[in-house]
Amino acid sequence: MARHRMYSYAPCGTCRKALAWLNARRIEVDVLDITSTPPTTAELRQALAQFGGLGRLFNTSGQSYRALGAATVKAMGEAEALAALAADGKLIKRPFLITSDGRMTTGFKPEEWQDLLG
Repeated sequence: MARHRMYSYAPCGTCRKALAWLNARRIEVDVLDITSTPPTTAELRQALAQFGGLGRLFNTSGQSYRALGAATVKAMGEAEALAALAADGKLIKRPFLITSDGRMTTGFKPEEWQDLLG
């Protein structure tokens, strides 16, 4: 059976909160370092389809995003944006969760995670 996967960044306080929330509920998850193993382009494309837009995928407060610049990101086509996200995990809003049945979310909102994971 597939397991939940969470792309995380150890220094990220939001990621640590999400892990604590999961641990408190005894929800098992495979944790991957988003900087060394970012989500694949296929996973990001699937997330894009679920979210209905690129907005939820970008970590707009991160250094990588600021280095690129909002105008540059806005000017990107879908394929270019997905390639940039897959190449630099710090561009991706985290934590990035993929449930065992393929549903996805970014960021950590306990009520949203509760709905997704039960």
